[in-house]
Amino acid sequence: MSEPLLIARGVEDAFLRPEMANRHGLIAGATGTGKTVTLHTLAEKFSNIGVPVVLADVKGDLAGICQPGGDNPKVAERIVELKLAEEGFVYRPYPLTFWDVYGQQGHPLRTTITEIGPMILARLLNLNDTQTGVLHLVFKWADDQGLLLLDLKDLRAALMWVGENRAELTTEYGTVSPQSIGAIQRNLLQLESDGSEALFGEPSLRLPDFMRTDSDGRGIINIIASDRLLLDPALYAMFLLYLLAELFESMPEAGDLEKPKLVFFFDEAHLLFRDAPKALVDTIEQVVRLIRSKGIGIYFITQSPLDLPDIVLGQLGNRIQHALRAYTPRDQKAVRAAAETFRQNPEFDTEAALTELGTGEALVSFLDAKGAPGVVQRGYILPPESKIGPIEAVERDAIIAASPMRGLYELPIDRHSAYEMLKARTDQREADALAAEQADVAAKAEEERLRELQKQEKARQTEADRQAREHQKELDRLEREFEKAQKQQERSSSRKSSQQPDSLGEVLIDFAGSREGKSIIRNVLGTLTGGKKGF
Repeated sequence: MSEPLLIARGVEDAFLRPEMANRHGLIAGATGTGKTVTLHTLAEKFSNIGVPVVLADVKGDLAGICQPGGDNPKVAERIVELKLAEEGFVYRPYPLTFWDVYGQQGHPLRTTITEIGPMILARLLNLNDTQTGVLHLVFKWADDQGLLLLDLKDLRAALMWVGENRAELTTEYGTVSPQSIGAIQRNLLQLESDGSEALFGEPSLRLPDFMRTDSDGRGIINIIASDRLLLDPALYAMFLLYLLAELFESMPEAGDLEKPKLVFFFDEAHLLFRDAPKALVDTIEQVVRLIRSKGIGIYFITQSPLDLPDIVLGQLGNRIQHALRAYTPRDQKAVRAAAETFRQNPEFDTEAALTELGTGEALVSFLDAKGAPGVVQRGYILPPESKIGPIEAVERDAIIAASPMRGLYELPIDRHSAYEMLKARTDQREADALAAEQADVAAKAEEERLRELQKQEKARQTEADRQAREHQKELDRLEREFEKAQKQQERSSSRKSSQQPDSLGEVLIDFAGSREGKSIIRNVLGTLTGGKKGF
């Protein structure tokens, strides 16, 4: 079992027990009272026993951990004052890996839209309840469709598809208003314009890459450059909440361990809870309460205990409280609240001590071997062995270039995901619509052609009917003329019956020479030669 870690020295030394370090902790105090140095020291102590550490560096002054100390006269003075040199205190560097959401001051840190989830994303986008409900609906629909939401363009594509097809989705998923879709899209554009798009995509962070040790068995200290990230407090809070959620969901149960698997330090912790809805606060409280069973310790750094919800504050067993100011009624309330959270020491007035502490001095209470809060002690936090403060950019670049993480995250990957899949659907729809339009045009053209053929056929039939009627009229006329000629012939024969009969040839010649005979012969000859249709 690891030896207790000496953190503060006073009338009685204050030791943090490694087996209780996963019970979480709080580092609080007004600006300039020594919180950052305390954070620095705790990170070194955990690294020395092989526990990896993650630090959110909001001021850019933790990078010096990678170099040995010795250039700070106040540290040298404190070493003498606390008689640390006699106990083997030495200046030395610590193993360090730099990370940066924007990929400028460390290895890129990315996550996917799906991993972030709708609840945290809704807070980042500052959505109201209705808009948050629509965002949940889009995530559910994308999951049902097997669509990967990896980056912002995937989410925008999914929102657009749901908006355009909301009538079809209403029965199964509920009503989707175009106003809510539009509001979410506008907020996404704002997020993109702020440069936050770099956070979303692949390769996403593999949490085991936060949980490494060096060749000497010391835990790697992972520094997340957060000075620029802090300019967007919502994004900073969202990213830290994502890390908490990922650890909670991915780490297996570990039970009671001799030391934590990993320790997180979240500076400016009040940003996690600013304007957070109750459902989100409840989720954070649940994660903080249960994640310790997975061997993860979480330490919140903030100015006042009042910055944290009581339900979360109650989960923080290890406390380091630097000086508080009592200038306003709220400050005085914070002092009383902080004093009441400690197990009182009869040797001094806790509430009064909180306003009297000097820089680097703190009230300290750690859990004992049974998990009960120890009596509060007053003492000076041990100075760190590494350099306090920032480093030069060239020194940072050299560490990044030599890191074993180099090359694993620098090149973004754009997999076939929701954007590409929905674009293919849209293209197919457009192709189908074009084909249907072309088929409709062709059908109308064929219909017009058939109508024209029918019209032509009708005209031909009409002409044929007209010609038939003309032929019939001609036939009728010929028949009448023939009958008339017969009757005349009969009358002529009757007149000559009393006279000497002519020969047949003479009769025919006489008839052919008559007007009626000529007409009949002319018509008959015209029919035989094809001039007119016969009968």
